[in-house]
Amino acid sequence: MATSVQISVAEYLASHFRPDCEYIDGELVERNVGERDHSTAQMRLGAYLFNRTSEFGISVFPEQRVQVLPYRYRVPDLCAVLGPEPEEQVFTTPPFLCVEILSPGDTIAAMQEHIQDYLNFGVNFVWIVDPRLKRAFVYTAGRTSQAGLELLTENPRIAVPLSAIF
Repeated sequence: MATSVQISVAEYLASHFRPDCEYIDGELVERNVGERDHSTAQMRLGAYLFNRTSEFGISVFPEQRVQVLPYRYRVPDLCAVLGPEPEEQVFTTPPFLCVEILSPGDTIAAMQEHIQDYLNFGVNFVWIVDPRLKRAFVYTAGRTSQAGLELLTENPRIAVPLSAIF
């Protein structure tokens, strides 16, 4: 990952990056993306959720900016909100679900800050997907578990078989 660059929130929100960057306490931070395993897992999981939006009662967004604190913006690989699409361009209310898909440069340990940001913000479920090892983890406030055969949420119940991703 490249070194970070200091910019203002206004500059960040007015800028477009490919791929998008996160904004953490005044610093522009690049995200690890762009490899086939990451891309394939993101596309398959996103398509699975998107094709079932009516069934699950959700709206799904890839690489959506989410303001988790006044000076902290995360860009999960996927997120889902309950109900119809929000009107805001940058989410300032917690999504129901945030998904991070690990790239070779990422580790579960490095994702802990992301997970805590999402959970502290009020995200109900965080899924961490490791396409290289073909496993996934589910995080909620107070609980972490490795997904068995499927990724799950409750209220509403969303179930995604790992075979649909890997």
